[in-house]
Amino acid sequence: MRKVDTKEIENAIYEMALDAGVSLTDSCKRALYDARQIEDEGAAKFALQALCDNFELAEREKMPVCQDTGMAVVMMEIGQEVALEGKLLSDAVNDGVRRAYEDGYFRKSVCDPITRKNTGDNTPAVIHTTIVAGDRINITFMPKGFGSENMSRVYMLKPAQGVEGIIDAIVETVKLTGSRPCPPVIVGVGIGGSFDTCTYLAKRALTRDLGTHSQREDIAQIEERALKSINALGIGCQGFHGKITALGVNCEWAPTHIAGLPVAINIQCHCMRCRKEVL
Repeated sequence: MRKVDTKEIENAIYEMALDAGVSLTDSCKRALYDARQIEDEGAAKFALQALCDNFELAEREKMPVCQDTGMAVVMMEIGQEVALEGKLLSDAVNDGVRRAYEDGYFRKSVCDPITRKNTGDNTPAVIHTTIVAGDRINITFMPKGFGSENMSRVYMLKPAQGVEGIIDAIVETVKLTGSRPCPPVIVGVGIGGSFDTCTYLAKRALTRDLGTHSQREDIAQIEERALKSINALGIGCQGFHGKITALGVNCEWAPTHIAGLPVAINIQCHCMRCRKEVL
């Protein structure tokens, strides 16, 4: 049994949050550069250049890459051979988030859903934990802005709708969002499970590097077909019309009930901030 003090987790969350707040993932930066090269001259290409200039400046000056510094989403795969010591795990995560958002001068955006009173420190974080084999802890940190989060949807499809129904749901969601989620977007899709698990799958799908595909050939084809159809919509960067409306479509799946086909679509703006670490 390997002992881990939750102070280590707190410190890891702190460093991950500070870094994620000022810089995009490498795969997102590459995708934006590629999109800039592909796009025709005009407003959409100008906007893509501005997005590239923005993330370069933010990383260089250690400034928030977006004014919406997001709600902290933390996913942890905890090995069952790990024994946690110290403060409560959720307290450690929230203490790390609290410190990072204060020291990084990041906007605090978390509030009570009814009174709208701000908690003042961007906590509590959204925490997902999974028990896995081994004696390590895999941590994923993603600050999620709500301009894109608000555009997300869940479909409870009929099984007979199948692959075509899944692709239609993905494309319809992006079409309905228009320019509101600050495209070019990244689309996380959860297929299967239940009403709640498919939404988690969609969130987790966003943390996968852009340019990667599902190991299942049939699901990889859904990703490719959906991306092609989305980019054919012509919404373009920031809604200025163009070739690139989405940078990628990532799908995750789980077995489901014989009577259902849940599909969740979690929209992420062009500003993909995600960090991963193993303790």
